[in-house]
Parts: sequence; C-alpha cells; structure tokens
Amino acid sequence: MEKYKVGVVSLGCDKNRVDSEIMLGKIESNYVLTNDPKEADILIVNTCGFIESAKQESINTILDMAKYKHKHKCKLLIATGCLTQRYGKELLELMPEVDIMMGVNDYGKIDELIEDFIRDPRKILSVTYTDKTINEGIRIVTTEKSTAYLRIAEGCDNFCTYCIIPKIRGKFRSRLEDNIIKEAEMLAKKGTKELILVAQDLTYYGMDLHGKQTLHLLIRELSKIEGIEWIRLLYCYPEEIYDELIEEIRENDKVCKYLDLPIQHVSNNVLKRMARRTTKEEIIAKIEKLRSRVDNIVLRTSLIVGFPGETEEDFNEIKDFLKEIKLDKVGVFKYSREEDTPAAKMEGHIDEEVKAEREKEAMLTQLEVSREINKAKVGKVYKVLIENKNKDYYMGRSYEMAPEIDGEVFIKGSDLEKGKFYNVEIIEALDYDLIGVVKDEFSK
Repeated sequence: MEKYKVGVVSLGCDKNRVDSEIMLGKIESNYVLTNDPKEADILIVNTCGFIESAKQESINTILDMAKYKHKHKCKLLIATGCLTQRYGKELLELMPEVDIMMGVNDYGKIDELIEDFIRDPRKILSVTYTDKTINEGIRIVTTEKSTAYLRIAEGCDNFCTYCIIPKIRGKFRSRLEDNIIKEAEMLAKKGTKELILVAQDLTYYGMDLHGKQTLHLLIRELSKIEGIEWIRLLYCYPEEIYDELIEEIRENDKVCKYLDLPIQHVSNNVLKRMARRTTKEEIIAKIEKLRSRVDNIVLRTSLIVGFPGETEEDFNEIKDFLKEIKLDKVGVFKYSREEDTPAAKMEGHIDEEVKAEREKEAMLTQLEVSREINKAKVGKVYKVLIENKNKDYYMGRSYEMAPEIDGEVFIKGSDLEKGKFYNVEIIEALDYDLIGVVKDEFSK
C-alpha cells in the first residue's frame, strides 16, 4: 500500500525546531516526508505562542495550510506547539479546519493519533501538561547538514513577568548527560560539525540533576566527539554565568567565543518590574568580566522596549548602554501584552506607536555600532563554514555568527564545498554582513 506523504511547517524558536525534528523522526518509518504541501496527505503546523505577532503568524499559517485540504491532497491537518498547548480546546472549536490539536508534551503519540484519525475521522484534542518528561528521540535534522541544534533542557524556572513559557513548558528540567552525548554522537556521524546548544536557560543546566551547574562539564564531554568543530551557546542568562563556564569557554578550542545573553533591559526600574534577578551594574560587570577573560568574545543580546512603566529615561538608558558597551549583536523587540502574565495586569501600558518608535530608535542606535564593529574586521582572516551559494556568492559564517540571526559572510570564488571550513579574508563591511575572499582551505 502506498504510504501517506507528510509535510511539516515549523514556526518559532530553535527549541520548536527540535520538537518538529523529533516528530519527523517519530513518523518517518511509516510515512513519506515531503517539503511540498501540494503533495502532502497530512500537514502538521508546529506553532509558536510566545508573543502576539507569533500567535497571529501561527493562526495565519494554519489557515494557509487548511487551503490544501480543499484544493489539493491533504486529508488531515494537525496543529501542535506552544499556541495549541495554551489554547488547544478553544482553537479546536474556533478552527474547524484542524483535525488534530496537540500540545507540546504529546509528540510521542503523534503516530498513534494519526492512525486513530485515519481509522475513524473525527476531531482529536490531545493537550496534556507536564513538568517532568522531556521530548527526546531520533530526529530528522532540517538545518544545513553541517549544523544542528542540540536541546539540553526543557522548561524554565525564571518566571519573568512578561513571559508565558513556564506555564506552557513547565519547570526547568535538564536532559541526562548520557542522552545528550549519544544524540550529539549520532549527529556527528551524519555530518554535523557545529552543535548549537539551546534551552530556555542554558546556564542553569545540571541544577536539578546535581544541585549545581554543570554546563561546563557537558561542553567538555561534547568537545571530545570526533567531527564536532564548533560548539555554540545560546540563551545564557548573565546572572547565571559562572567562573568554571567562562574558563571552559576560554580554554576549549571547540567552543565558539560567542555568547547570547538575553538581558532584556538595562534600567533597574524596568528590570525589577520584569522580575529579572539582576541589575544594570551586574550586567555591565559580567560583560566586562567576559571580555577580560575571553579574547575576542562576541556578545549578543535581546532587548524589550515599551514594557509597562518604561519611562523616557528608562528607554534612554538602553540607547546609552548600546553606545557605550557596544555589544556585537542586538535584537530589539516591542513588549507584547500576554494574558495570564503578571505584566499584563500592571499599570502604565504604553501606546503601540510609542513602542514602535522606541524599537526603531534602538535599532538605529545599534546599526551605528554594528557598522563600526564590522569596519574593524576588514583585513582580518576568519575560519568560515560554507553553507550555501547563489549566482554571485558563496555564503558562510564565522564563529561570530549564529545561523539566521547574525548575518553572513559573502565570498567571491569558485569550487568551494558546502560543509567545509575555509580561511577567508574580509575585504568589505556591510551593516550586518561581510564580504570576503578565500585565502585557503582551513586545516587544523
């Protein structure tokens, strides 16, 4: 009998991508995977429910995929992810186009639910809450072959006042080190050269297992895996970064000298209202410590503007911070009022026009910083991982660039091989990207 074809649309963060890859791994043996929704008998939308714009994108995507039920082959539409975990019952009632509504803890049952529907076509709701189990299993990696995300924990214990994630994903829980190592070894055998470690709070790894932070020990073990050349760390809360971790980053040649520090704001007034466990002074001190201990470290952050009660003075602290501290990479986002969060009930909510203007001002401030930083790279030589090619350029990344968020190095040349590293001299700086020429193939 001909196998059904399944297509998946994954929205949101890198942790969501890992969930989608686990779902694909779960169903691969019984179904044929396709990237063309016109060819799919079954379509799965893995949604994001973090902020209002992400929720709207998720709903629009579900409706877009629903069109394939009327015009093409699709017989079964599944919605899953953070949005459905949060609003599953209501969404199933409001969106008759969806056949199966699943939460973030039900991926292990996806093949069973599909079979149930095929046997007896009816609406299915499967949304359970847990703060104990973790989604794990064989994955079908959807990134470039040379790069893979590796989730090391699930959930979050921080309870920032603007964030709904702990209510969706549950308490922080670390994966067992052995399971992480085995997954990393499997990825390396399939050609992965860059492991990107992700979690809601990477630096908290190990606390629930050992009563102490053990991220540095995990990194040390991962770096022993043959074939892995880069280990990149995303989502490291600055207040949780500890000395042994800094030392491991400095001394371990496989660890990218790159950290993502989601600081969200620098005004102590706003940080307190956000329930962040740090201060502006402590953030700056941690940045200075990292820069003094780790040569050429690249620091990225995300900032929220327009939080309830944010004054003009509070916002100006962000601009001054960006000008003075000169972080390498910065993303700026407007505050999104999310129901069931403490911040939603606060006084002092700010008009959308003001939030948009502040977002624009902050990004323009950072643009000047980015131009200055990039200009200083002209003439330098970087180890670059080649990932893609268009008509005029090869595209790759140095250790300073995480995929999809930090820009690329565009390289003039010929006969470069995807998945290989080359020494590239930077000859021109753009606002966020760089242009370079290959000096030679990188060799250890």
